[in-house]
Amino acid sequence: MLTEGTVGHDVAVIADREPCARFVAVGDSFSEGLNDEIRGDGRYRGWADRVAELLVARQNIEQLSYANLAIRGRLMRQIRDEQVPQAQALKPDLVTVGAGVNDALRRTFSLDVVCTDLENSVRDLTVAGSHVLLFAYGDPSRRSKALGRVADRMRAYRTATLDIAAAYGCTVVDFWGIALYDDTRLWSADRLHLSPLGHRLTAEAVMDALGLGGEAWRSPMSDPPRPGWSRRRGSDAAWFLAHAGPWITRRIRGVSSGAGVVAKDPTYRTVHKAGASLPPLP
Repeated sequence: MLTEGTVGHDVAVIADREPCARFVAVGDSFSEGLNDEIRGDGRYRGWADRVAELLVARQNIEQLSYANLAIRGRLMRQIRDEQVPQAQALKPDLVTVGAGVNDALRRTFSLDVVCTDLENSVRDLTVAGSHVLLFAYGDPSRRSKALGRVADRMRAYRTATLDIAAAYGCTVVDFWGIALYDDTRLWSADRLHLSPLGHRLTAEAVMDALGLGGEAWRSPMSDPPRPGWSRRRGSDAAWFLAHAGPWITRRIRGVSSGAGVVAKDPTYRTVHKAGASLPPLP
């Protein structure tokens, strides 16, 4: 099992580890892995799948039990009520909790309610014997005017997340000051979910936080060619028609993107050492 870690404002390092043999991810589309590569079963791979593979490789163990309970569109209350009890029943060594963005994007948002649900989730998982890893998300205003309207909410949520992590001995992956995550190449066409490259780098960020990786993932990439004004405006229009418009329509109708979606790995599956290799980072 994993022992308690320390928390800083960048990432936390877990000390005095024993190998992590059971890993569970809970959360929303971020943890489900939306817009990453497609697995053989037709579901998205995602950073959590990649972390499971890297845990096997970098701990030099033969296999690991991995479950992913995350479902796109889920709010913090739903994750607390539905996924956290399922995770407790699996008795994992490590649980990652990636949630809260869907709450921040809603018309009404209560920081107190969301953070109370997050803290209760962390408390229950910790009491059950799991080590918990949390995420403090980046500043959305640096890469998107549309998402920038929730920057104050995300800033306050980050502060609360760090406080909760400190109180319960959680590990934190803190993206707030990481300029790399402003790079559009880390984001998919909908500008809300990670691209395959973004998922790969996030997996490395998690491993760094756990003390099983380096800081190479933080290094900015070479500058991409900057498109002209007309091309950017055309891209914005295409984005609105293909992604923002349908998202707004679903919100008006009260339809979740996760309606009818089930967890991709609701029970443990075994990740073997033979499948634990990833291509090198760019």
